[in-house]
Amino acid sequence: MIKTARAAGFRQPAEWTEHAACWVAWPSDAELWPALASVQSSFATMCRAIGSATNGRSGERLEVLVRDDAARATAEQALAGLDARFHVAAFGDIWMRDIAPVFLTNAKGELASVRFVFNGWGGKYVYPGDELIGERVQTLLGLPSFATDLVCEGGALECDGAGLCMTTREVALNPNRNPGRSELEVERALLEALGADRVVWVDRGLLNDHTDGHIDNTARFVGAGRVLCMTPADASDPNAAALREIERTLNAARLDVTTITSPGLVLGRDGKPLPASYLNFYIANASVVVPTFGSPHDDTALASLQALFPARTVRGVPAKVLLEEGGTVHCITQQQPAVQALQIGA
Repeated sequence: MIKTARAAGFRQPAEWTEHAACWVAWPSDAELWPALASVQSSFATMCRAIGSATNGRSGERLEVLVRDDAARATAEQALAGLDARFHVAAFGDIWMRDIAPVFLTNAKGELASVRFVFNGWGGKYVYPGDELIGERVQTLLGLPSFATDLVCEGGALECDGAGLCMTTREVALNPNRNPGRSELEVERALLEALGADRVVWVDRGLLNDHTDGHIDNTARFVGAGRVLCMTPADASDPNAAALREIERTLNAARLDVTTITSPGLVLGRDGKPLPASYLNFYIANASVVVPTFGSPHDDTALASLQALFPARTVRGVPAKVLLEEGGTVHCITQQQPAVQALQIGA
């Protein structure tokens, strides 16, 4: 019988612990990304923020999946000068937070990973190859690996490395992912898969979120038991009621709650509100990489986050072009914690 990660002594560490690398997938499909040149530019800006050293801290190595040799050549040119390794792999889209495995560590400093069942965000966006990437990355690294029969995505999960896990009922209990499973059953599966001790439940996410409401758009840990959420920017904020509800839920869960202002109303090409969130940031070794949306609240959010992460440089990345197709910075990254040296296959 295969042990669970928790039984084997592994858990997901906090994102602010040191990383050996960041896993990403190069955008090269013009059908999925109509504004491909702008998307690649935003993606490269993000990668440079992650890979660059600042304030005496080292940047992160980038492990970059590319679809084919042509995509590899383009990616190598765009990311020239960075510590990057490229791996040809079949994948559908670039949402590595959701399709890559979740990395785990134990008290001995060893690395492992867990792979959730991926079903295209409840069957809404099914792209050939995405369901195989978790196993592909595990194979490249040659890691001890765990699997669970729970259908979920990495963006739906947030851990503080000290025993707490957050998720939303709108995703983890959705019939399009785990039909017939009770909240208690899903909670037990999450604890076993992530090595956590307690699940904090938030009811819902943001309006028009392609994912049904991922937690990394609504609440993020910034310390052990310390959580960051957003307050409505103004009366026009399409998520005003949801944001207030989320803050109340987190306070009721006895967490240390800090808030920043939301981006407010950000409209997409179709004139509908986008699920814009400053919380979809990536905590890199030397920086905190934050999506921006051309909102009047961008600068305020960057300043607030800089105050929360004084040892890192907060960098904004124009991300509206990414969000038009489903997500931003945190959605397209997956951190690999720093442990002993690993030999990665080609």
